[in-house]
Amino acid sequence: MPAPRTILLTGAAGGLGTLMRGLLPAYGYELRLFDVTPIEGEPTAICADLADKDALREAVRGVDAVIHLAGISLESTFDKILAANIEGTYNLYEAARAEGSVRIINASSNHAVGYTPAPLDGGPLIPIDTPRRPDTFYGLSKCFGEDLAQLYWDKFGQETVSVRIGSCFMEPSSVRMLSVWMSPGDGARLFHAALTAEDVQHSVVYGSSANTRLWWDLTSAKALGYEPRDDSEQYAEKIIAEQGELDRSNPAHVHLGGPFLTDPPIWPY
Repeated sequence: MPAPRTILLTGAAGGLGTLMRGLLPAYGYELRLFDVTPIEGEPTAICADLADKDALREAVRGVDAVIHLAGISLESTFDKILAANIEGTYNLYEAARAEGSVRIINASSNHAVGYTPAPLDGGPLIPIDTPRRPDTFYGLSKCFGEDLAQLYWDKFGQETVSVRIGSCFMEPSSVRMLSVWMSPGDGARLFHAALTAEDVQHSVVYGSSANTRLWWDLTSAKALGYEPRDDSEQYAEKIIAEQGELDRSNPAHVHLGGPFLTDPPIWPY
């Protein structure tokens, strides 16, 4: 499938959005930026909230696809999660439907299945169809996003790839992250594959690099054409020397959701 030319990037001022702003143009994309926070050096970026339906409609108009990263990325109160992640994502889908149902790459999360036990003893990789077990209101909002995407495919023919992102940073910073890390370069490769694959309907994929300590099955991501190139193992010796190996007595280690299951959550995650 030819690569879409103009991409609406919501959440463009956030951590992942900032990384993708630097990487995706190399694939030939022109980015239209959207965020509630002004972006320094980007005078044409759209500064608006996901609650602003008119701004969203204008932002979607004329683009070839959307990468939806906007919203609250940590646990918060239900009211805040409801407004930003649930109602905001619905507003985006309505805008996209009104403008011709362009493909959406939706940032889901491993926290949609956060209470799933982690395969710490070399067990089988977690399949993409494992039952959803959200670990927080944040994780619950990602379940909603996946279900909304399925509804809009079945009812309106709106294509979506929901990417259950692990931790996308320049380097992993915790022993848990060695299993769920996605390098920025692999993140761009996965988004490009999701944008250009044929007939995605509503596909759900895990988003991580080809880590030696990988916890989940990347088969559905690779079916899109994703070819991860990086591995967190190059950082393992240093991190383990500082933090030790994964420990079954540590509640932040025994489930996929990690520190989101602790009260309060422990960072980095």
